[in-house]
Amino acid sequence: MRMRQLPQLLLMAALLVGFAVFLLYPILLTLAGGFRTTEGAFTLYPVTVVFTDPVLRGGLINATMIAVCTTGLCLVLSLPLAVLAAKFDFPGKTAMSALILIPLILPPFVGAIGLTHLLGRTGSINTILINLGLVEHGIDFIGRGGFWAVVIIEALHLYPILYLNATAALANLDPALEEAGENLGASRWKRFFKIVLPLIRPGLFAGATIVFIWSFTELGTPLMFDYQQVTSVQIFNGLQEMQESQQPYALTAVMLVAAIMFYVLGKLVFGGRAYAMYAKASIQSGTVRLRNLRGALATASFGLVIFLAVLPHIGVILTSLSTESGWYESIIPTAFTGEHYVNALSHPLAMGSIRNSLFYSICAMLLDIALGILIGYLIVRTKIIGRGLLDSLAMLPLAVPGLVMAFGYVAMTLKWPFTDWVNADGEVVLPAVLGWIDVLGAEPNPVPLLIIAYAVRRLPYVVRATVAGLEQTSGELEEAAMNLGASRTLAVRKVIIPLIMANLIAGGLLAFSFAMLEVSDSLILAQREEHYPITKAIFALFLRLGDGQYIASAMGVWGMALLALTLISASVMMGKRLGAIFRV
Repeated sequence: MRMRQLPQLLLMAALLVGFAVFLLYPILLTLAGGFRTTEGAFTLYPVTVVFTDPVLRGGLINATMIAVCTTGLCLVLSLPLAVLAAKFDFPGKTAMSALILIPLILPPFVGAIGLTHLLGRTGSINTILINLGLVEHGIDFIGRGGFWAVVIIEALHLYPILYLNATAALANLDPALEEAGENLGASRWKRFFKIVLPLIRPGLFAGATIVFIWSFTELGTPLMFDYQQVTSVQIFNGLQEMQESQQPYALTAVMLVAAIMFYVLGKLVFGGRAYAMYAKASIQSGTVRLRNLRGALATASFGLVIFLAVLPHIGVILTSLSTESGWYESIIPTAFTGEHYVNALSHPLAMGSIRNSLFYSICAMLLDIALGILIGYLIVRTKIIGRGLLDSLAMLPLAVPGLVMAFGYVAMTLKWPFTDWVNADGEVVLPAVLGWIDVLGAEPNPVPLLIIAYAVRRLPYVVRATVAGLEQTSGELEEAAMNLGASRTLAVRKVIIPLIMANLIAGGLLAFSFAMLEVSDSLILAQREEHYPITKAIFALFLRLGDGQYIASAMGVWGMALLALTLISASVMMGKRLGAIFRV
């Protein structure tokens, strides 16, 4: 081993230790807790109860069905649009391709506020139907428990992830393959199912995996609809029992194992049957110009999906502008006010949560950028052993449910060194660091864990953006700087980082934006109002009577504007490579 590899090995070791402590250890704690008694003995009982208790078993079935229905609906919405965008030109295509990403700017659990006003018994849709004489009384569109409401709003939020992956996969297809099929007499539909679909299946699977796991473990949306019969909410309700019961551990462990099993099953069914091309497209894929009626229909297809996707956003905006009780049995609010936006910036809970989120998210973003540069450099610029493992660990948070990670962090605080070691005589053997990091204690301090959780969850975005930039930047520039006497660190700082700055900014913006609107970590780790991030404050306000839901909606609109700005900026900087960020 050459001596110059020693710093790289030390850096690799430090990064792997960090992943072991803040990524693998919480997961292992959760898994182990599901198979132990409160005294620490091994047992299968807690896990067995998950499958024998009708309430817990029903929650797991409902979570699975939500994920299946959401993923299927996302495929139905995104795949036809991706084919239209990749193979055809039509009026307004550029604008539609940008607007199709709008759903990503608002967490579905915030959109639930708007959807309630639109689909509720006294909401806009029912008011229209009653006025037209089509129904006499309002229809319960949301349904008992809100299963279909959860599916609809999650699908309308997540389909852009599948769309981005599908369009990226279609762009990499060699058009010569379809031309060969056409020359052999295959119809358009047969070419799609026999040639195109098998080739883009890995891309579809990559996007579908994120959609499935995201919707399978989604916590915020069921909570907003008060849909209690689902595993994620059952875990949330069991947090306070973690010190006395192993059942929350077992629920979380089953959810994690189920997510992994679904992923492996999908990989075998969809990914395993994928066909590989010998090379990327050898010629530029051409597009067909759709004119007149066909062009209008293509534009209308995008417009319809976009309209449906923005309905929850419109509902949130109208709710934020409505006076209290001003939107009841009417199509739109009957009275408007801007007071809620003022309250969203002055209300003690709202203002404090904004400050908290800004602090947590900025710290997480800076940590991600620093780690992203180090990890990306080791992956792309070195040949050191363990690069593949490091890359896999960096991307693992995309595959591990956020709910599981947040639960694992809570479990960490219940173990040494966060709790005292006590001997048989009841004497404290080692002091705890309780008070520095704590979630469920009498004086909780979850701030360090919130920052770490945000950073770990959003690290893949920065790593992928950094790797993409480094792969497009010649290593010869760095070598030239070193030949002129610069150290490797100086060469990276003065030459490489400026060249990939657009990628770093794009990844950092995404990390910051999604951290600002992180749901699972915020709902679970922040137990006191003084520590609430924006999303936890929105949930708390939504549950309050009076103007709570209106202030919550106004806060959601502020968050929507922030995320819209950062997504547009990231899209401009990364272009089509933005889709690669949302892949497992």
